[in-house]
Amino acid sequence: MTIAEVFPRPTVKQVVFQIRYPNLFFIEEKIGEYQVRIMEQFPESSLQLRRNLLIADIGEGAKVEDLVGGEESLAVKKIWRFASPDGVSLNVHSDSLDISSTVHKTYNNPAATPRFRDAIEFAVARFLEVVAVPKFLRIGLRYIDECPLPSELSTSSFREWYNSALPVERFAVEEVLECEVVARVRRESECRLTFRERLDTRGEKITYSLDFDGYAEGVPSSEYLRTTDTLHGLVADEFERTIKEPVIKHMRQRPEEDSDA
Repeated sequence: MTIAEVFPRPTVKQVVFQIRYPNLFFIEEKIGEYQVRIMEQFPESSLQLRRNLLIADIGEGAKVEDLVGGEESLAVKKIWRFASPDGVSLNVHSDSLDISSTVHKTYNNPAATPRFRDAIEFAVARFLEVVAVPKFLRIGLRYIDECPLPSELSTSSFREWYNSALPVERFAVEEVLECEVVARVRRESECRLTFRERLDTRGEKITYSLDFDGYAEGVPSSEYLRTTDTLHGLVADEFERTIKEPVIKHMRQRPEEDSDA
């Protein structure tokens, strides 16, 4: 199965892209130029200062510096934050850049906008124009999905909706308070995937979430987009293996419509 359509009611609630690179001591000198280059799509900006907080009983005569590794561990870290009018966030650290969105419904479907791939290309291409990083330590693409459930939840109905990795054959869904599966697997030669699946029935609302975190390490910066496309394909394939027809039917409905199959 290959899902090519853009759904009115997608299950994805957040998608995050991240690149990691060696700590760049000169990043602060370049951030103004980068801000100008991305201002067209990310006009909102702010600076966040973050300091690690340590609470410990170190004993008489001991020094905090001995415990935390000196002044470097207590240094203030700067995060340059940018945002688009529709709420897409872009954060630049001295050793990483990330883009987070809750509004995108497609990665690269030509029939729909906005496309998350376009946001990635816009931000990273301009970053590389300012900071010529030859290789990224890590490229990651993560999708977090909050998934629908049948109104009458049981092991049988749950299996009709999902090809789940949860041990529902051993622990009946009707009896589960909390159940989670985490798997880290190799996918192709350069990519890895962390898969998390979680069912929680303890609150007022039963929640079922899928978390797909694909990543690759040691990627030449010229290959960032190709690698991200590969990661998206891995995540999409795993998502398609997990859901069944009732979930697709739910995603095709308008938000105002009844979602129960």
